[in-house]
Amino acid sequence: MGVSLRKARTIIRKTLEKGHEMELKPLSVVVLDAGGHVIAFEREDDAAPGRFAIAHGKAYGAVMLGLAGTAQMQRAEAQAYFMAAVNGVYGGQVVPVPGGVLLRDKKGAVIGAVGVTGDTSDNDAAAALAGIETAGLIGEI
Repeated sequence: MGVSLRKARTIIRKTLEKGHEMELKPLSVVVLDAGGHVIAFEREDDAAPGRFAIAHGKAYGAVMLGLAGTAQMQRAEAQAYFMAAVNGVYGGQVVPVPGGVLLRDKKGAVIGAVGVTGDTSDNDAAAALAGIETAGLIGEI
């Protein structure tokens, strides 16, 4: 089963709560299904207006490649030409950095991804994990 709207909303709510607890800058959070389609998105007050594209790019790369943001960044550093080609294939939509968190169900199947942006990439990923765990899913950063 994929990510329901209810679970997506829980992920977003808890990610934003974790961001407040960690005293992060205003966050933007998107949840995608296994096909890369948006289920839900929220941008906090005072977050830059362009944050949707960044959050989406982090999550989109994760779900389309089956690689979490950290693994994508490592791949980009080791094989820049490969990630450049991938970004060409996907119309420049991939943002290969932490904060793109792969969503897995309890059996390990990829069911979507979460993209968080607004603070440092590592803090974005930490906030996302808190939201994902609250929703009873497994996040891979």
